[in-house]
Amino acid sequence: MALLEDGILGGNGLATGLLVGLGAAVLAPVLFPALATVAKPVVKGAIKVGVTLYEKGNEAIAEVSEVFEDLIAEAKSEMAASETVATAAPAAVKGSNG
Repeated sequence: MALLEDGILGGNGLATGLLVGLGAAVLAPVLFPALATVAKPVVKGAIKVGVTLYEKGNEAIAEVSEVFEDLIAEAKSEMAASETVATAAPAAVKGSNG
């Protein structure tokens, strides 16, 4: 009996590994279908949440991109307007002096 206890509780753990493997082999056909019926709705729900978050993320990125592009366009138009004013101002000063 001591030899069996030493093999299960101590030593190299070979006997423990064998017993756990044997138990898993016996219980697997019973547990896997039960786990599948419980896990399937959970996994499906997680996938739905993931798809929803992905779509919301794409929408948010599109909105931020649109705002950023609008800001760039406004900045370019302001730069063009200030360049027009800067080039027109010296001509107006030259025209009044000459």
